[in-house]
Amino acid sequence: MTALMRLNDLEIYLHQLLDTARFHDYCPNGLQVEGRNEVRRLVSGVTASFELLEAAVAADADAILVHHGYFWRGEDPCLVGMKHRRIAYLMRHNVGLRSYHLPLHAHPEFGNNIQLAHRLGFVEAGRFGDQNIAMHGTVLSGVSNLKVLGTTIENALARKPLVIGDEAKPILRV
Repeated sequence: MTALMRLNDLEIYLHQLLDTARFHDYCPNGLQVEGRNEVRRLVSGVTASFELLEAAVAADADAILVHHGYFWRGEDPCLVGMKHRRIAYLMRHNVGLRSYHLPLHAHPEFGNNIQLAHRLGFVEAGRFGDQNIAMHGTVLSGVSNLKVLGTTIENALARKPLVIGDEAKPILRV
């Protein structure tokens, strides 16, 4: 038997887990498209691209959880073009969408900042910035200079970073 979670219970759980009340964000955090009242399968991704929506429907998902949703401050609120096609697709398949932006940057366990730090071998030393979203830390052994840091990033993320500065300069803190 598949476990079900009521939509409202999922919302409450995610808002508490991600401490959404403490953030002043550029977008709404949480529910963006309603979907089904009960969730038994949740698919997640970084951005609510059409490809992710198709994969979620193919996986028989009831809801999708993303970092980048559809509604941003200062953006045209009209449902036209790409946004219309994506939301219409979700509604046609009765699949819900939840988006959490800054709460997923900052979360101390699930956040993309801490996950990237772990992947790159950094140890968090503290947080800073307007909402304590940005992190600083120390580098583990082996990352001795900017050139090695660039190679570490390229290997971990499978993409070449733009490195600016003296590549021989020692790295002591990130």
